[in-house]
Amino acid sequence: MRMFVIKRVVILFVLLLGYSAVNAADGDLITKQITIKLDKAGTLQDKIGETKKYKITNLKIVGEINGSDWLFIREMAGCGWSYGAITDGHLSVLDLAEAKIMEDKSNPYFTDGTKYYMSTDKIGDYAFARCESLISIILPISTTSIGDYAFKDLKLTKVAMSPGITKIGEYAFYGCSGLMELTLPSSVTKIGKRAFEGCSSLTSLVLPASVMEIGEYAFEGCSSLTSLALPTSITKMGHCAFWGCSGLTSLTIPFGVTLIGSAAFSNCSSLTSLTIPSSVTSIGYSAFEDCSGLTSLSLSSSVTSIGDDAFMGCSDLKNVQYQINDDMDTYLSKDHPCIDVNVDEIKYSLKGEAVTSITIPSQMTKVGEYVFQKCKSLTSIYVSWKTPLKLSSTVFCGMDKQKCTLYIPQSTYQDYWLADVWGDFENIVEYDTSGIDKVTDMFDTQEVSRYSVNGQRLSAPTKGLNIVKYSDGSVKKVAVQ
Repeated sequence: MRMFVIKRVVILFVLLLGYSAVNAADGDLITKQITIKLDKAGTLQDKIGETKKYKITNLKIVGEINGSDWLFIREMAGCGWSYGAITDGHLSVLDLAEAKIMEDKSNPYFTDGTKYYMSTDKIGDYAFARCESLISIILPISTTSIGDYAFKDLKLTKVAMSPGITKIGEYAFYGCSGLMELTLPSSVTKIGKRAFEGCSSLTSLVLPASVMEIGEYAFEGCSSLTSLALPTSITKMGHCAFWGCSGLTSLTIPFGVTLIGSAAFSNCSSLTSLTIPSSVTSIGYSAFEDCSGLTSLSLSSSVTSIGDDAFMGCSDLKNVQYQINDDMDTYLSKDHPCIDVNVDEIKYSLKGEAVTSITIPSQMTKVGEYVFQKCKSLTSIYVSWKTPLKLSSTVFCGMDKQKCTLYIPQSTYQDYWLADVWGDFENIVEYDTSGIDKVTDMFDTQEVSRYSVNGQRLSAPTKGLNIVKYSDGSVKKVAVQ
């Protein structure tokens, strides 16, 4: 029994000794900020020494640093020279605001088969790659660019960027899932491919007015983002730029953007409304695929290309507005992309006015494809061709040809009734086209009085044929759009 007690005491003593050793090791860490001033680049190791190298957790560096200094910093942050090399470093907070990066072609700071060297005022490729202990970094005030893979897969929660940065490289912050907020300096013009992909904790994002291009996959999987205001400077958004930003409820695409890349906003399932400005001419395939929360969409007649499945899976989309921004002649004569949207009706408007009646000028020699697709609010179409113009079968696809009346010149009923596409209208009515002076819009008001074709006095221009009396005594027929 006595021997058993002695053994228990010995075991307990050993356990206590081990616990004390662990506490002593943790207690050896230097948690207060240590400031190191360097009079000469390449002397950081001499200033800190090997005994404190892995104990410092909060470091500020003032002065010039080169490749050998950068390698030492990486080792302090838990990562060695070569890919996969791990150290006992605990550096978590790094302040380089008053440091200056110097070109160094003699001392590589990292290698993955290729050796990487420092360049003046640049955070180089793989600069902090795999430095897993780092959670907060302040970059040198003189930094002009951030290289590819610079912070890839770090546990960063905060990064302070210098005001002169113009470029953020590819994969720069890839997989930094702890990064919660980000403010880019007003000098940034380009965000590289996959730069912030997988930053799933990012809730706040401010893009400066200087940004012109967002690379493909740049913000893919940033699922905590709830709103996004893109600056007017942006002209291009790459493939899958915001794919899977499932928390995004609000989105403003600024005027100036000409191209929305394929799958750019695919799987943004919380997005409810979307306005695409008139500067956009091309929407890539699957651009808004599976935006299942989208209920309203406003498009412009400037869009000449819509890729396959651009709006596939937008199951709640009910309200689609198609804004005609140019004159009606131009709109009618050009082909329009098929809008692959699972809705019954697309509403068209001209100069902010809902389109219910259209007059197609006689001088028109072509009506483009898909011009009136799903335009079920259209109730009347006036044409003045004596011989029916040949049309693509897509011109009136999805339109209610029972509700809409087709008005044609006198003595042409048989020709239109037998013609392809035109003959699909159930209500075809002849009218007198003689004397039509011009085609105008509803905003032309230079007349003394105005009447309908039935002789009813009109207080304002009314879509269709109007009889207008002018101050010079002339009376003319006017087709109002």
